[in-house]
Amino acid sequence: MSQALPGLHSPAVGFEVPLEMLAACHGRVQHQCATLRRLASHLRTHGPDQPAQEAARAIMRYFDSAAHHHHEDEEQDLFPALLEAVAGSDAVCLRQLTASLQADRRELEQHWADLRPRLLRVSDALVDHLDTEVVEAFVGRYEDHIRREEADLLPMAARLLSDAELDRIGQAMRARRQTIDGT
Repeated sequence: MSQALPGLHSPAVGFEVPLEMLAACHGRVQHQCATLRRLASHLRTHGPDQPAQEAARAIMRYFDSAAHHHHEDEEQDLFPALLEAVAGSDAVCLRQLTASLQADRRELEQHWADLRPRLLRVSDALVDHLDTEVVEAFVGRYEDHIRREEADLLPMAARLLSDAELDRIGQAMRARRQTIDGT
């Protein structure tokens, strides 16, 4: 397997453009999901060799940190800002959308809780396979979730939020990472 297995990287965007940063994170999630699919295939052929172990660790590291921060960015900052920015029928639609996306996240968390221990066993070379159904349940749910955010949530945020509010969200995103990561 090539060196590309342990993880792919998307170009970085800064906190000064929080919606673009959230969209770029979607690209990184998709890359990690593709790596996860390749890992499942790789294990069938090569077992838990060094590249497989590194890939499992990289996937866990990403979903334990960056993906987790992404969800917090949206639920703690973006969703409340959007709900405050709208009124009338738009507010009802937005409440339904954000509630649905939050329910998606709870489902993703359950899938991750099932998948992560399996990846940990791969990273420790204790198993030589990943259950394809478990991988596809996680990846499929994430793909659907990202499609909804990119089709509905992010365009709505770009339309409704002021530059000042976007700046505030970007600052909160930066602070969250500095507080949690200690940087």
